[in-house]
This record gives sequence, C-alpha cells and structure tokens, in this order.
Amino acid sequence: MAKSNNRIDHLGNAQTQLRKNAKRIYATQTICALCGRPVDFTKKFPDPLSPTVDHIIPISKGGHPFAMENLQLAHFICNREKSDKLSLRPIMQKEAEITNSNLPQSADWMSYKGE
Repeated sequence: MAKSNNRIDHLGNAQTQLRKNAKRIYATQTICALCGRPVDFTKKFPDPLSPTVDHIIPISKGGHPFAMENLQLAHFICNREKSDKLSLRPIMQKEAEITNSNLPQSADWMSYKGE
C-alpha cells in the first residue's frame, strides 16, 4: 500500500504556487541566503551546488509553504544542512558589516602610547 503524503506544500494548489514563486526567486536572486556565495544556475540536481528554494521558517515550525516572504535562494547542500532548523550554524552566517553605528563609543586614551 502506498504511503500517503499529507504535507501541505505537496498538495495541489500549494505545489503550483510554490513552483510559481520559485521561478520568481530564481529570476531575482543570485546569492545563497545561507552561505552568502553565488549560486550557479547551470548546476542541476543532485549537484550539491545546484539552486533550490529554502523555506526561511520551515513548514514543520509553522512557516508558510509558499509565501514569498518565507522563501529564499539556497544551494542544495546548504538547504540540506539547514534541514528543518531555523538557521545554519553561526560560522555559515554572514559577518556583520562594520559601520560607525557599531564601533566602540569610547577609548581609554590615558593608556595610549604613541610611537
């Protein structure tokens, strides 16, 4: 007897909408949201670097299955590593950009020794 698949993202209308939104992601994004490296659209599944659409908030954690704001571009391997977690391990996340707003606000000039 065949196993029933009851995932909402695999049902008719949701699957159609997900495919439509995936095309929009592929047309507008070029960087993997999980590792920050470019995605090569010439790579095809099952290549680890092939493009996939990742659910930012996994469906199993209450994320919407096809809402654009819950979808992002990812490499297949990055998406698999993330699995049903909310994010990848910290070393895979982008480093924060250093700007004036996150520099130290004061310095101990009394201990400064010039050359």
